Amino acid sequence: MFQFFPAAAILAATILSIPQTAQDRAADFRARFARESDPLHKARMMPQYGDLEFQSVHDAIEEGNLSQAVDQVKQYRDAAQSVANNLDAKVADPEKHPAGFKQLQISLRSSLRRLEDIIVRLPSDDAKPFQELRKDLEELDRHLVRELFPRQPVVETGPPKPKS
Repeated sequence: MFQFFPAAAILAATILSIPQTAQDRAADFRARFARESDPLHKARMMPQYGDLEFQSVHDAIEEGNLSQAVDQVKQYRDAAQSVANNLDAKVADPEKHPAGFKQLQISLRSSLRRLEDIIVRLPSDDAKPFQELRKDLEELDRHLVRELFPRQPVVETGPPKPKS
């Protein structure tokens, strides 16, 4: 004779131990990110934060909601700028103490690649707000690179010179 009670208990335990949904994990991470007050810890969280934000951007674009996608990129930009400002205030010499700066810069580079992928797939009118945000992120990335490598010559990127 079969005993159903232990099987039911095992089934209930399995159901209760199912991991959180991706949306719940994302919301939990965003809440933890918002509560974090130490800029170094927050900077270390930026790569994962960027992954979450750009997944939301991708989802919004897939749903045809470009304004929500732009808002998500703005949130990422604002968070990155805030972390950079707080790191600048806390760390006197990023070249000697690069913790946080590196993670933020890595997150920015990854986000810039993702943003470029988004821009090339959109019609030019739809891409304009993303292009403006890309400029802001590129400027912040250049700032971080100058902080991390202050002795490197500054190379201004401009339009290519015409060949004669």
